[in-house]
Amino acid sequence: MTDTSVRIDGNRLSLPGGATVRFVRTLRLPETGTHPLPPGLGEFPLRRVADYADTVPEQWRARGGVMLPVYLREAMWLSFAGTREPAALQVGAGKVCAVSGRPWSDRLSRDPQNYVVLPRQPWLDGINSGTGTVRQFVAVPLGMGATVEGQVTGEEVWGGVQLQAFTLTPPALLRWRDEERRRREPARRGALSAGALGAPAPASAPAAPGAAPGYGGAVRRRSAPAMGLGAGGSMRQEVYRDERPLTDWAEQPAGRVFVHLVTPPEWRRITGEAPPPSPVDRAAYTRAGLPWYDYYDQDAQDLAPAGPLQDVKPVGEWIGDDHEPWQAPAPHQVQPLKDAPGHPVQDGDW
Repeated sequence: MTDTSVRIDGNRLSLPGGATVRFVRTLRLPETGTHPLPPGLGEFPLRRVADYADTVPEQWRARGGVMLPVYLREAMWLSFAGTREPAALQVGAGKVCAVSGRPWSDRLSRDPQNYVVLPRQPWLDGINSGTGTVRQFVAVPLGMGATVEGQVTGEEVWGGVQLQAFTLTPPALLRWRDEERRRREPARRGALSAGALGAPAPASAPAAPGAAPGYGGAVRRRSAPAMGLGAGGSMRQEVYRDERPLTDWAEQPAGRVFVHLVTPPEWRRITGEAPPPSPVDRAAYTRAGLPWYDYYDQDAQDLAPAGPLQDVKPVGEWIGDDHEPWQAPAPHQVQPLKDAPGHPVQDGDW
């Protein structure tokens, strides 16, 4: 029997097919100009909603999923890794697709594409709102109208982050496995003839720097304490077009999970844990010479900007600029990058 559940392993979500998703803390970018990819400052802690049924809001028990603590104005990105087999992943900001800008759907679509393809897409740092660029995910409270959900739909009902994973159909998966065997066989023979034990592992993106863990209109309001995702500054990142026919993917999702964004006071009340400290000082980060990144895959095609997301206004219009002045990285700090078990999470109604 195939395991179609989403599982939590430490601070990572494991999806059907072997992909993992990490929620990574980062520096909030200025809302003017276009920037390289900001550094990772460690993972957000994840907890299962089901483990705190007595203290979470009733709506959260009904939706299940996981939760993480996030500060007002704090930025994040999603890191994808560990995929054993190809997967199509939908990412929602509230009930708005972060790739297409269309309403959330339990079906994949190609025109416009409403998903990213793993492992081709290594990260997603924000909404697909420009040619070769995205606008950074930034946490804002529901009720202000600043979220992507509020600006696109006129309502702020859901908040949080939604993830939905699709696997290949059995025939497409068999073709992929056969192609993988044929692709790897010459490399294996070459390694054995040279007396090696195996081919070298492919290059991967560098790990997050070892910074100290820390955190940096007419809109319907929701009573439960919750946060949603708004749009921040622009950065250079492509959202890659799927090269497979849509019929290669299963019609139904193999797994899905609702990720609740919790304010630090609510995190302490719900879990009894102290929330992580506020974000690391960006000036200190830059002075230390820690890296920023440029990532580009010359063999992949970028998706066109999502029409509904191009008009989303930055959160600074509601919550203002960050408290600290911007510290731009020095040119030598921007590094080019090449292509590169747990407990089940209870799902609910959403």
